[in-house]
Amino acid sequence: MGIILNIETATKNCSVSISKENDIIAMRELNEGKFSHAEKLHSFILETVKEAGLRMQDVDAIAISKGPGSYTGLRIGVSAAKGLCYALDKPLISVSTLESMTHQVSLKKGELVVPMLDARRMEVYSAVFDHQYLQIRATQAEIIEDGSFGEELERGIVYFVGDGAEKCKTHITHKNAIFIDDVYPSAKEMAGLSADKFKKGAFEDVAYFEPFYLKDFVAGKPKKYFQ
Repeated sequence: MGIILNIETATKNCSVSISKENDIIAMRELNEGKFSHAEKLHSFILETVKEAGLRMQDVDAIAISKGPGSYTGLRIGVSAAKGLCYALDKPLISVSTLESMTHQVSLKKGELVVPMLDARRMEVYSAVFDHQYLQIRATQAEIIEDGSFGEELERGIVYFVGDGAEKCKTHITHKNAIFIDDVYPSAKEMAGLSADKFKKGAFEDVAYFEPFYLKDFVAGKPKKYFQ
């Protein structure tokens, strides 16, 4: 029966929770439309632990949302999680960002859910999960166009969720497509997944663990200034 600190920073939502088994006992999150992880994450961690009536040493493991997602957001979250693991001598658990999003949707037999995170232009990071929340198509970066997910949509209801789904509505117009707004990765849905990995002892190597970026980081070109 482990007490787990869950950290989610893969998108603009800065989210932290303390869970015991599958239950959330304390939580903090902020999704204000901009990345605030550098300013908020560490204070959220301290506030959440305090609200739970615990000390940092009482936490049994640290769980991090591993991506895909924002390069900067993932780096901040993983760096914080690794630092805590080293300082407290606690194991590290990683949770798929897309998988945790699927648990915000209630599914019936035969229905599918496609979590999508915004990449660039008409590109998204996505995967496909069945009604038991089992991943049935690999995570990939893909450009959305007319006919995307046509095979899945012909078989039945498909829910599209995440900040990448919004821009796909004009291309995915099949009658079986259902879009659910305001679904974003959260430390709340991490609880059940991290608890399951804790029971199985499915821990990461703290020294070598890296986020799942999916694509290489591409820096913008520096601006030229003329006098």
